[in-house]
Amino acid sequence: MLSTTRPPRPRLTGRIFLYGMVDVFGLFCVAIGASWFAAGKGAILAGFPGSTAEAVACTVGGAAVMLWAVSRILREIAKQAPEMQAKYEAYLAVHHPDKLRPKNGDAPE
Repeated sequence: MLSTTRPPRPRLTGRIFLYGMVDVFGLFCVAIGASWFAAGKGAILAGFPGSTAEAVACTVGGAAVMLWAVSRILREIAKQAPEMQAKYEAYLAVHHPDKLRPKNGDAPE
């Protein structure tokens, strides 16, 4: 049985954690590039970025890394869909039996 009263959540796997760390790296790259636009010089790392081209490359590259990592995180969570559906149906049966969906073509009353 479920031990908590909250709906089930996806499991944190090693891959999801790794992609999350890659996402944090991309966010850091965006912050470094954007800091140059705000301060006109490298505000987070001294001397980097040193030009507009470096700032744009850092910002765009960081955004691309973030999008890639988020797509991989969503893919890994989607792999857990059958398990999550079963857990959610069990949660509904225990905590909200009035919200259960009919099984296999049964008509609602």
